[in-house]
Amino acid sequence: FESSYYDPHDERVPEYIKKIFAEGVPADFILIGATTRSPREINPALRSRCMEVFFEPLTPENIQGIVSNSAVKLGINIETGVPELISEYCLDGRNANKILVDAYSLVLNENRGELTKLLVRKRHVQEALQSSRASYCNPIRAREAAEVGRIFGVGVSGYLGQLIEIEAIAFPTPDGQGSIRFNETAGSMARDSVANAASVFRKEYQENLAQYDVHINVVGGGKVDGPSAGAAIYLAISSAVKQIPIHQDVAITGEISIQGKVRPVGSIQQKILAARRAGIKKLLIPADNIADVPARLEGIEIIPIAAIHEAYPHIYMGKARLN
Repeated sequence: FESSYYDPHDERVPEYIKKIFAEGVPADFILIGATTRSPREINPALRSRCMEVFFEPLTPENIQGIVSNSAVKLGINIETGVPELISEYCLDGRNANKILVDAYSLVLNENRGELTKLLVRKRHVQEALQSSRASYCNPIRAREAAEVGRIFGVGVSGYLGQLIEIEAIAFPTPDGQGSIRFNETAGSMARDSVANAASVFRKEYQENLAQYDVHINVVGGGKVDGPSAGAAIYLAISSAVKQIPIHQDVAITGEISIQGKVRPVGSIQQKILAARRAGIKKLLIPADNIADVPARLEGIEIIPIAAIHEAYPHIYMGKARLN
């Protein structure tokens, strides 16, 4: 070891430090650490000296496999549908196994003295979930339908992606003194996206949004960190004003510029996994993010777009554009 801060003659330096600098330390091993924390929470000095390996979050199918394997190892008989039910409330194997064991404990309590032919049913799992205050992992689900003024964006919370439901409604104003209202809890970056969306609407349709009162809501009061919901906000506004239905099994992520360009955003892999988990069939992403898409991807179609008008045929039902 060498350091400009080390003085071998300094009596205040502990002996073990002197030994390290004089004799060195073994370097024939690799130290591996694992955490579910965000990389930003790790001390920068430590992080800069580490090689980072990221693992994809478990899918519902992974959780179901863990539950089924645990049931076999523990000798627990489970009703059909139990693994699927647990996977709707758990994102990791530890919690999934805990719910299974809690449900089995309820079965044992119901059948005191009888230790054979015990069956964990879905009602036992539901009771265990209620006792543990478990929350549904996918409160927002895609569906095969179309709605005016409702669209799905995709964001990231911690290390997990999540679907963001955005809705808009528009009312014509005869005096041209319309306004745009947006829920304040969504954050300043989202408000900037609304301003950009208004500019793009005027450019695309040659019409001023001042002719309408437009109300925009991020359902659930969720906070939108970063500009990645910009494209979704613009499409929701356009749908509400022009009364164009939006497919409810399609989502989009991307920053929108005042020129109508779709700019790259971060955490694409997490967003893809979140969209797939929620049942989204097609996800539109910025063209500059195409290199971030995993090589082997099933269950969802990824569409790269460079400009917002390229999203119309995929997002809108019926007419791709209505002037």
